[in-house]
Amino acid sequence: MTLNVGIKGQAQTTVTVSNTAKAMGSGQLEVFATPAMVALMEQAAVNALELPQGQSSVGTSITIKHTAATPLGAKVFATAELLEIDRRRLVFQVEACDEAGQIGIGNHERFIIDIEPFLAKTQNRKQES
Repeated sequence: MTLNVGIKGQAQTTVTVSNTAKAMGSGQLEVFATPAMVALMEQAAVNALELPQGQSSVGTSITIKHTAATPLGAKVFATAELLEIDRRRLVFQVEACDEAGQIGIGNHERFIIDIEPFLAKTQNRKQES
């Protein structure tokens, strides 16, 4: 696994009825939802990573500002740039833009995990309930 500060990932989507604030329950308007923007930013961070088989990453923190509304039919693009590597902890700067300019910016933290032990631990939570 070779991770270097400065690697970038991208993701894009189009605003549809299913990813609006009204559809996602985060508002009443048919504009691109904040939860959809967050998911797109996370996808861009994931797309920046090429992890070995048996490993993945999970999002643990995100701090963003959603600064502009995007209407139905518009394209939305997210980018993520790796700013910091601390063992398995990765910190990205994330940004989302539509065709008119920036709509959101922030930071996103992910942790590299080993898939099998992670899923086993997750299943144990189900049994403890």
